[in-house]
Amino acid sequence: MRMNYLYDFYQMLLTEKQRSYMSLYYLDDYSLGEIAEEYEVSRQAVYDNIKRTEAMLEEYEAKLMLLNKFQKRQQLIEQLKECADSHTLPLVLALEELE
Repeated sequence: MRMNYLYDFYQMLLTEKQRSYMSLYYLDDYSLGEIAEEYEVSRQAVYDNIKRTEAMLEEYEAKLMLLNKFQKRQQLIEQLKECADSHTLPLVLALEELE
């Protein structure tokens, strides 16, 4: 899941080949062998490319922290929803009593 998020955030920083391999492997659930067959390369070449690309995505995240910031925003949104729900519930109950 983490790699899917990293790919979403940083895919434009990758080469076309890297994007293609990552998309096939992570999004389309292709096996290393299927990707190798598609590109007429060895499974090892596909594996090495994917591992290098994963490392690059982790480096981008360490520097730019887009995923980290996204996750923090998601947590804040969830907290705001909970807070809103807890504050509106008493109001809804009070309004129902007036009817």
